[in-house]
Amino acid sequence: MVSSSNFEPDSPQETNRVFMFGRSWSDYETLLAMRGEEGSRPKLAYLDGVIELVSPGRPHEKLKSWIGRLLETYAAETGVELSAYGEWTQKSKPKGAGAEPDECYVFGPTPEDVDVPDLVIEIVWTSGGINKLEIYRRFGVREVWYWIKGAIHVYALRDLGYEDVSTSQFVPGVDLRLLCSFLDRPTMTAAIKDYRDALRAK
Repeated sequence: MVSSSNFEPDSPQETNRVFMFGRSWSDYETLLAMRGEEGSRPKLAYLDGVIELVSPGRPHEKLKSWIGRLLETYAAETGVELSAYGEWTQKSKPKGAGAEPDECYVFGPTPEDVDVPDLVIEIVWTSGGINKLEIYRRFGVREVWYWIKGAIHVYALRDLGYEDVSTSQFVPGVDLRLLCSFLDRPTMTAAIKDYRDALRAK
């Protein structure tokens, strides 16, 4: 089992984080209502009485968007059926948990039949936050990708928690090192074009 709190800090200045301890589920719901569940600032997470508020910086927002678009490019080029659901809020009072992923996806031809994402993508800049993997475990999210210090780590849900694995169950053919190599392009358009060209050259 993996805990997100084990990761070392990368660029703490890129993320503003506030914790509220000893808060009820009602407090969490109130903050969601005040902000609006579809709002982009700040992002809220809740786990067993702790509320976390995070205001992501520009580099964070760039990375989560670009990784998502490159994944979508891979899917389009290889015929993988997937649907993007952005920051789809997962919350449940009985589970004592709630979170908004940076990006999330449902795989297959009938995404509306699914209650939770199949895949969540999280950009990790700092350590010590709420354990997002525990939140996603409670909802049964089958796979989580963490971008950490230039690399994507894949965590697959198992009986005892998440296991660090080398291959995605949903896009087993994707080379994540290759995908990440295009994150340095000057624009998203250039990144998608170059990545598509690389995929077609294989």
